[in-house]
Amino acid sequence: MAQFSANPQRFDPYKNFKFRVKWDGKYVAGVSKVGALKRTTEVIKHREGGDPSSSRKSPGKTEYDAIILERGVTHDPEFERWASKVWNYGSGLGSEVSLKDFRKDLIIELYNESGQLALSYHVYRCWVSEYQALPDLDSNANAVAIQHIKLENEGWERDISVTEPVEVSFDLA
Repeated sequence: MAQFSANPQRFDPYKNFKFRVKWDGKYVAGVSKVGALKRTTEVIKHREGGDPSSSRKSPGKTEYDAIILERGVTHDPEFERWASKVWNYGSGLGSEVSLKDFRKDLIIELYNESGQLALSYHVYRCWVSEYQALPDLDSNANAVAIQHIKLENEGWERDISVTEPVEVSFDLA
């Protein structure tokens, strides 16, 4: 059973703006947003014939929500390359899906304000169920063009080998 230690040194919760995503052993360039890691377990209600009018509850199957990764449009082909392993338009009958390697494991890392690794999660057997190459384009807008992929997955877990970092203190004397 995984053991988590209390956080005796840090009072403030970690912020959500310093993070990195890694797959195939490399960090993915330019990821600006990662959707929530969320799992839901169904509730199964049951009762025995002699029970009063209330029911008991037991856990059923657990589902993991898809994770959306967003980044600004650049020439980096990684989002498109992975999405094309699930559906490669024009590749010919029977070769649209790269069955051997369309799934990937990925790592999501969260850093503290000093850039020290604070938390890490492993996400398993991901594949791209949605790919947006370009957003709506608008000549009157003034915004970054964002692309995204939606990743179906079969579960995730916290990497307990990543422990609380020793945070820095400045001596301004």
